Amino acid sequence: MTVSSSAKVDHKPPVWKVFLDNVIRLPWTWRITLAYLTVMLFLPIAAMFFKASTEPPAKFWEIATSELALATYNVTFLTSIFAALLNGVFGTLIAWVLVRYDFPCKRIIDATVDLPFALPTSVAGLTLATVYSDNGWIGSLLAPLGIKVSFTRLGVGVAMIFISLPFVVRTVQPVLQEMEQEIEEAAWSLGASQWQTFWKVILPPLFPTILTGVALGFSRAVGEYGSTVMIASNTPFKDLIAPVLIFQRLEQYDYSGATVIGVVLLVISLVLLLAINFLQAWSRRYDDR
Repeated sequence: MTVSSSAKVDHKPPVWKVFLDNVIRLPWTWRITLAYLTVMLFLPIAAMFFKASTEPPAKFWEIATSELALATYNVTFLTSIFAALLNGVFGTLIAWVLVRYDFPCKRIIDATVDLPFALPTSVAGLTLATVYSDNGWIGSLLAPLGIKVSFTRLGVGVAMIFISLPFVVRTVQPVLQEMEQEIEEAAWSLGASQWQTFWKVILPPLFPTILTGVALGFSRAVGEYGSTVMIASNTPFKDLIAPVLIFQRLEQYDYSGATVIGVVLLVISLVLLLAINFLQAWSRRYDDR
């Protein structure tokens, strides 16, 4: 039995052509979104991974796990987590006061919360370094107690707390404004104390929002450079953070080494943010039961 020469052989179109055809069929809003994200997000990240991949795997591992790099990871991530968690507590408290109470100069204080958004980070770092120095307004009070803030790791933490605080406040504040106070009054009428009302009634629906603010604050603290470089001594194995190490490598024209550290920061930050998002999803499922 012979096969006719006119028989057609089915050929699958290339993957890129199928992808392009699907993109063309998308609404124009989707096309603009994909184009913007590609130019502003996907391509820069891809370029960073591509540059880091020029190093052999052994060299990549050596740079990423060197003693200096591990020390900067320790300072950067542990201090950022501490700052984010602290702001999770006090940022929620500040949002509560701004929503539930009326007092003089409330609008001024409310607007001041956004100051770290508008203030250049280098100016913020210079101001914090001056205020918390041994001769500063706050540092002079702490110096007799043996507490040194400026040009130490503690100063790095203060800078991270300063720049990440608005993320928690502005995330929690709208949710608090939408919460009905009648639910709290009902809990009080049933004999619940204020602490029981907060723990059983207010905190469960508020907890995912607090986690969102903590995640945003953590992300901001990890990437902070301008304020921390001013208030820290930038001494290796003491208070040197990873973004400053990246800048130092760039000054030495070690572009691949800088991108290796950047990739490690990106991967660790992404893993931690995914863990926080998983915790948020888990808390929502728990609340729905």
